[in-house]
Amino acid sequence: MFSFSGYGPVDYFFYALMVGAFVIEAWAFIDAIRHPKGAYTAASKQTKPLWMIILGVALVIGIGGVTQQIGLFTSFLALPIIAFVAAAIYLVDVRPKVRSVRPGQRQGPYGPW
Repeated sequence: MFSFSGYGPVDYFFYALMVGAFVIEAWAFIDAIRHPKGAYTAASKQTKPLWMIILGVALVIGIGGVTQQIGLFTSFLALPIIAFVAAAIYLVDVRPKVRSVRPGQRQGPYGPW
């Protein structure tokens, strides 16, 4: 039988937020893997290796938050927030621009030509 005496509804709420953030971080990382390296520079965004490092670190922080294995998450709450913001920036700003670039399509400063 499980004992839930140490946890309250607020603890479960924040754990659910951590799981949701982890899902978004994983989605951003997997999506970044799928796009070719040249699409990032063609969309005038940072390079693919840099985004892979940023999103990889965010994913590791997300895994640590969900599994609650790293003590930093109880004392320094800013790390999971920073990781979520990095993934959100990728999904909201970088992903649409990278997806709009077609392989072999020439890009000018105002769009394809």
